[in-house]
Amino acid sequence: MITRGLVGGVLVFLGGLVTATLPQSTPVLRIAVLGSIRGHELGRMVGLALVLAGLGLLASAWLRLCRTVAVGDRETTDAAEGVALVRFACAVWCAPLVLAPPLFSRDGWSYAAQGMLARVGLSPYDWGPGALAPDNFLPLPTWLTAPPIVQAVDPLWWDTATPYGPVPVFFGAVAAGTTGNPWLLVIAHRVLALVGLALLAWAVPRLASWTGANPAVASAVVLVSPLMVANGVAGLHNDLLMVGLMAAALVVAAERGWVWGAMLAGFAAGVKVPGGLVCVGIALVSLPVGAALLPRLRRLASVGAVAVGTLLGLGILTGLGNGWLHALTVPGEVNTPLSATTLVGGVLDFFALHLGVGTDPAFFRNLVRALGLLAALGIGAWVALGWRAGDRSRALAGVATAGAAFVLLSPVVHLWYFLMLPPFLATQRLRPHAMGALVGISMLLGLVAPLDSSLHGAYYAIVLGSMTVALLMPVLLLTRGARESLARVVEPLAPTPAAEPAESPVRR
Repeated sequence: MITRGLVGGVLVFLGGLVTATLPQSTPVLRIAVLGSIRGHELGRMVGLALVLAGLGLLASAWLRLCRTVAVGDRETTDAAEGVALVRFACAVWCAPLVLAPPLFSRDGWSYAAQGMLARVGLSPYDWGPGALAPDNFLPLPTWLTAPPIVQAVDPLWWDTATPYGPVPVFFGAVAAGTTGNPWLLVIAHRVLALVGLALLAWAVPRLASWTGANPAVASAVVLVSPLMVANGVAGLHNDLLMVGLMAAALVVAAERGWVWGAMLAGFAAGVKVPGGLVCVGIALVSLPVGAALLPRLRRLASVGAVAVGTLLGLGILTGLGNGWLHALTVPGEVNTPLSATTLVGGVLDFFALHLGVGTDPAFFRNLVRALGLLAALGIGAWVALGWRAGDRSRALAGVATAGAAFVLLSPVVHLWYFLMLPPFLATQRLRPHAMGALVGISMLLGLVAPLDSSLHGAYYAIVLGSMTVALLMPVLLLTRGARESLARVVEPLAPTPAAEPAESPVRR
């Protein structure tokens, strides 16, 4: 099982060297064999097949791991041993990917360029990565003579400011002060992302104890799922650090007091703004049972004030300022097929155009997107002001509800946005069918990761990848053996007549 996952990680790494976008001047491209493989469509198809085979091995090993820790718990094996096994598997399976380039997305190269911008004194909230190109009109330091830092950045974001908070940008600037090698810079950003994974490894068993869920199974579902490995670790997205800080903030709020939790929530928002949604759970977990509306409003306002103060303070302390606020609309410049509000608005615009309504081409898209965000905010307010307070399990469910509303109603949704949900879903006492759905979706969202924007233009590769996924999914989820494996994974999480875990006192 452990070896199978390790082999899968190695295959993903090797295949990723073929399919990933790399700077043209990177030394690895000087290897004649690799350059030849990358230069032909057939070679890219072989690389993609390696990636998908690796993800398939990882998925198979993951299901086996989930079943092992689930059955072990039913056989009264020490749950701590199961958690330790999951953490060991996580370290081994992710190890081959630490040195990999950003896979399935170019965002990691953008992170490296944004850090370099801050390093040379150009605010990434005012300038795009293109300002680092050698033919720009800006006076750059003499030591910045080579352009590889921007060669792999997606042209879509070449001239756009970053919407990310000061935490990853400041870290990127520090890393850029030690090296200008883009590959080393993205490895540094991956290490930062793995800090989020370490925070999840610490927080998830504690969150599971709030509901009486199996901490080993919860850890397995969160830490080493195909969704996490493909989009969080291999994909190198800031969302992994953000969700790690969110989970840690909720635990700290319950165990150490809401002020400390709110400060961590500010750090989470300092990575990406949606991290601040955890404030809903912090307010609920820190209130006394039966709290009335006015105390709820005061506590929510206090939590929000501390989080916002921390967020703005980070911009001041790092010297980066808070110019990222006006760049929050940058992600909305693209349409993504996973965004329900974008799809609905696009359909309405299509009919409006053909019916001669006379509205702007994106009128309904923008309208439905705005309504979706208002609905998500409304759901968050309803949870914070209407759900039972002083109950850790309800606070956990509240964060899951607010996060799910945001992801499902967001104007832009990528695969890695779903990383926000498993830590707050897998730690609850889900019914078998709900846990099975979580496992299946985590499997699917991981296996389709290679079919992202990094393969645009490689249509034969995308077709092959889609066919491979179509073949893998029945084998991994629909065969009798796979169904039995899933049943054995989720069975230990079925509600039992046992008493619910007692609420421990909450520090306020």
